[in-house]
Amino acid sequence: MLKKRIIPCLDIKNGRTVKGVNFMDIRDAGDPVELAKIYVQNGADELVFLDITATQEQRQTLTSLVHKISQEINIPFTVGGGIHSLKDAQDVINAGADKVSLNSAAVKNPKLIKEIANEFGSQCIVVAIDTKFENNNWFVYINGGKMPTTIKTIDWAQSIEQLGGGEILLTSINNDGTKNGFAIDITNTICNAVNIPVIASGGAGCKEHFRDIFLHSNASAALAASIFHFNDISIPELKSYLKTQNIHIR
Repeated sequence: MLKKRIIPCLDIKNGRTVKGVNFMDIRDAGDPVELAKIYVQNGADELVFLDITATQEQRQTLTSLVHKISQEINIPFTVGGGIHSLKDAQDVINAGADKVSLNSAAVKNPKLIKEIANEFGSQCIVVAIDTKFENNNWFVYINGGKMPTTIKTIDWAQSIEQLGGGEILLTSINNDGTKNGFAIDITNTICNAVNIPVIASGGAGCKEHFRDIFLHSNASAALAASIFHFNDISIPELKSYLKTQNIHIR
C-alpha cells in the first residue's frame, strides 16, 4: 500500500503567504520562504505553492519567489497560478518547481494538459479542481473559485486523466478554510472515478479530519494551509497521531 502524504500549501498574494475562508476574507500568514523551510524541517512530504491572484491579474507566476523557495527545500515542489502555456510551465520548472499545477487555464484550454504532458511527462502535471456543491451536484469553478462553470466535477476529473494529467488536487470551496473537515464524499467519488492520485484539500481543522479522509476515501494525500501556518497542528504531531490510527504515512 502506498504511504499517504501530508502537504502544506502556500497560497501567495503580493509575495506573502495568505489564507481565507471559502476563498474569501484573505489574511496574512507569513513569509513563504521561511514557512517553506520550517515545513521541510518538520517533515512535510511535499510543498504546494499557488499564486492565487496571477490568473485574475493576468500575469505569470512569481518565478523569482519560486526560485528562492526551491533553493531552500529538498522535497517535491508543485507550483501553480498564472500558467497558461507550455512556456509558462517551462519557466516555472526552470525556476525550480518539480511539478506544475494547472487550474483555470486547463479548463479553458484542455489541450494544454496534453502539451505539457508530452513535453515533461504526466508526473509533472497536477491539475487543480476547485469544486462547489450546488443544485444537487458538484461543479467546477475557475478564476480563483470566483467563476462558476457548468462542468460537472466528475466529468472534468475523468477528462484530466485522459488528457495526461498525472494528479488531481481537489479543493472543496464549501469546506475551504472552515476547519470543519474535508469533503469526503466528493473526494472519494473522484478517487474511484480515476486511476491517478487525488490530493484532498479544503476544510482541515484537526488531526481527526486527516484520519477520516484517509480512512473513508482513497485520497493519496491531504493538503492543508491555515492549521499549519498558524500552528494549530504541527506536522510531526499529525504524523505521530496518524500512525496510531494504523494509517500508513511517510
